[in-house]
Amino acid sequence: MEQDYIKLIFGLKLKQIRTDKNLSLFGLSKISGLSKSYLNEIEKGKKYPKPDKIAILSEELDVPYDQMVSLKLDKNLAPVGELLQSKILKEIPLELFGIKESNLIDIVANAPAKVNAFISTIIAIAKHYNFSRESFFLASVRSFQEANNNYFDELEQQVLKFSKAYQLDLTTPFNSNELEDILVEEYGYIINESELSTYEMLENLRSVFVPKTKTLLLANGIDEAQRTFIYAKEIAYNFLDISDRLYTFPWIKFESFDQVLNNFYASYFAGALIIPKKELTSKLESIFEKGFFDEAMFIKTINTFNASPESFYQRLTNILPKAFNIQDLFFLRFTHRSGTEKFHLKKELHLSHQHSPRANETNEHYCRRWVSLKVLKDISKSKKNHEFDVQISNYDSDNAKYLVLSSATKDPFKDNQFRSISIGLLINKQLERKIKFLDDEHLKTQKVGVTCERCSIKDCEVRKAPPHVLEKALKNNKIETIVNTLNQKYDS
Repeated sequence: MEQDYIKLIFGLKLKQIRTDKNLSLFGLSKISGLSKSYLNEIEKGKKYPKPDKIAILSEELDVPYDQMVSLKLDKNLAPVGELLQSKILKEIPLELFGIKESNLIDIVANAPAKVNAFISTIIAIAKHYNFSRESFFLASVRSFQEANNNYFDELEQQVLKFSKAYQLDLTTPFNSNELEDILVEEYGYIINESELSTYEMLENLRSVFVPKTKTLLLANGIDEAQRTFIYAKEIAYNFLDISDRLYTFPWIKFESFDQVLNNFYASYFAGALIIPKKELTSKLESIFEKGFFDEAMFIKTINTFNASPESFYQRLTNILPKAFNIQDLFFLRFTHRSGTEKFHLKKELHLSHQHSPRANETNEHYCRRWVSLKVLKDISKSKKNHEFDVQISNYDSDNAKYLVLSSATKDPFKDNQFRSISIGLLINKQLERKIKFLDDEHLKTQKVGVTCERCSIKDCEVRKAPPHVLEKALKNNKIETIVNTLNQKYDS
């Protein structure tokens, strides 16, 4: 263990023993002969006493010496000890969030019981919702994205630096062949497109990288856009000199937080390379300045780049906050199997604040009026490769409206599986200044909720469950009102 943690655990233990015996610091100082300030430093984890001092404390507090120096804490402080002894504080680069590890240690030392209660609460929530270590890492990266409005100028500059060094013209779409040449010629890659298909268990993987021989194994079913993204991501790992990385796409497991963060950096670089900021900004300006929503122009913009709709929508979350100061937005990715009524929210991002559409871990039914779900239903019934729709979603309960753009595509690796990608922009004064087509009479407005179980919309024709959560809350409010009335009536 880190020496600082050992000091802190001893300090926590000493403070607990002292308070259990109803001794003040002054009282302990008096019976032990050690100064009050010295004891205070020990309890705060600033100092670790020498063996002779520990022997004195052991004698005066009537606690065995071995128990005093043991790193084991009793059940009241055990979660704090688990946190300190785990690698979690080392695995997450706290400096990303502007936090010093020493500050956390000070917080734990100053209020161990309260911190313990907080940690226990987090652990209980994590267990209740089956919150894995990977989920914790992913949530941390998502928070990091949100804190930076999902825009990272250093990575944008690295893309420009790379394009100049390798003479890539970012003003015109390029194909995967250009990136493959760089991987092979510059970084010594071997591309293998036959091996993965021989393993049925690997059917969901797009690629596997074998670092020792620099062999990149590709799945048979990937299209040109997926191939380009995979190549761009591999280039990112090399050009950014990232060694602690993931070797499969999609990921199977993470070994450390750095791998999660580096995976994000590489993905961001790939998106910025394939969909350059300057080119996308120019095309969005043309769409936004029209007095009506030009759907054909928007879809043409998606198809301009050698990228999947998901990569395009992801890129919008980088560009809109930076280039247009549109920061109140959300990003959602749903999956759906044809013939079922289940829709799974697999990915989400919320900038500025937690917007209405959000992941729900209680097996509730997402609002069927969402355009994100509508396009999934549409594509599961049609033979199209891409379904697109747009609507203004009106959340009465939150007094908020969103312009929501959504695309659905077939999952090429799974039969009868589809996915939708959506971006929602909060309609406020800022959005009205930037987007001229918000008053387009052809844009349909839909009154929506979050889940059926919490929705107040009456006579909803697509409701999948009664609003029992909402009804319970309303019932409790009525009970509370009656109790308050009784208190006023008999409070004299």
